[in-house]
Amino acid sequence: MANLLIEIGNTALKAAWAEGKTLGKTVRYQGEKLHGFLVGTLLAKEKPDVLVLASVRDIPDEDIREIRERCGQLVLIDRNHPAILRAYGLPEYLSPSRAASIIAARELFKGKPCLVFDFGTVLSIDSISADGAYHGGNLSLGCRTRFKALNRYSRALPLVDTPSDPPAIGTSETSGIEAGVISGIVFEVDGYIAGAPGSVVVFTGGDASYFAKQTKNSIFVVSNLVLMGLATISEDYERK
Repeated sequence: MANLLIEIGNTALKAAWAEGKTLGKTVRYQGEKLHGFLVGTLLAKEKPDVLVLASVRDIPDEDIREIRERCGQLVLIDRNHPAILRAYGLPEYLSPSRAASIIAARELFKGKPCLVFDFGTVLSIDSISADGAYHGGNLSLGCRTRFKALNRYSRALPLVDTPSDPPAIGTSETSGIEAGVISGIVFEVDGYIAGAPGSVVVFTGGDASYFAKQTKNSIFVVSNLVLMGLATISEDYERK
């Protein structure tokens, strides 16, 4: 029987069934009825051996109890259950998604130093040594968060969408916002990469493919890096 991997982020839920470390089809849900989707859709037909649930949101205790009853073993990773991170040599302050990305990158690029960028609501940058040790990481505003911040905290500036082809320099208010936000992130990312020569650079998160096209550096885009990390965790628990 397969394992079920679920990541609940700031804006969406992503899930996949897995056999060992091999992921099946990935599903995404952005609605408000998380409990109904979890129980009524993901767990409606099959009982997973191990269910790894990594969430940045608080999940009601009654929901946790129901989910636990519908799987062989529940591995919960959230701010109230951080102890599992210690088993992987990671600090407890890391968000579940960052921790899972680091675990996956260590597995994918064994013996190589890595720099992992997660382009989501927050832009996270995490450094891993060649022997798999976690060096630390930084947090910055994600792309859409920057656009929203300009609109919210500056008078009269419009809310701008991410441009498909960003200009190098703005020639209007809108294009100036587009160029400033996108170029700012690219310069930020390129600066981190320049400061870590020899590192494997990994992009993940919702905007990973977009920014892979903006940088001239050699990078790997791994769209399901978090779920891959959760698959590693599920396999480890399956062996216990």
